[in-house]
Amino acid sequence: MRTQVVDHPLVAHKLTVLRDETTDSPTFRSLADELVTLLAYEATRDVRVEPCDIVTPVSPTTGVRLASPRPLVVPILRAGLGMLDGMMRLLPTAEVGFLGMVRNEETLAATTYAERLPDDLSGRQCYVLDPMLATGGTLAAAIRFLVDRGADHITAVCLLAAPEGCARLEEELADLTVPVTVVTAAMDERLNEKGYIVPGLGDAGDRLYGVAD
Repeated sequence: MRTQVVDHPLVAHKLTVLRDETTDSPTFRSLADELVTLLAYEATRDVRVEPCDIVTPVSPTTGVRLASPRPLVVPILRAGLGMLDGMMRLLPTAEVGFLGMVRNEETLAATTYAERLPDDLSGRQCYVLDPMLATGGTLAAAIRFLVDRGADHITAVCLLAAPEGCARLEEELADLTVPVTVVTAAMDERLNEKGYIVPGLGDAGDRLYGVAD
């Protein structure tokens, strides 16, 4: 597994505002969208392309286009939805699947409660959107779910990551032969006793959409 922390002043600036507890939900959503687009630029560095011939106003030339099958973008519900528009801005022709997973707050284990994905993902590059790589259980389960359906290249895009989550991800996916990359805006210090990232930014879903009663 490869982990890439995107070192860029705009990424650091936007992440700082996201962390601030006084940032309201509309501002948080807007900044998260912008931050994901910056992360997506790095996350798609290995996206598959194929050569194509075109004619410019001056002469024929050869360029590239996204290869088939098209990439699949998979937000993990619900917080991953807040990252979807920012990712699709760079991959407008990609397909979108949805994976609903919930973490048991006592055991920290992740279970799948909903999915809308092709049954066969053979030969597909998948981009998984999950704001927080905290304990790593949810993301590990999501990646294995996709690989079991045939995906052969996985990139996870996360706003934040914790060392414990990355270590667990690497351990739980050690048997996979599929390349896995994590692209994140920052590697934070640690997890607290509740499994939240420190210093983190709080619950990403609640900050994106508000707290449901």
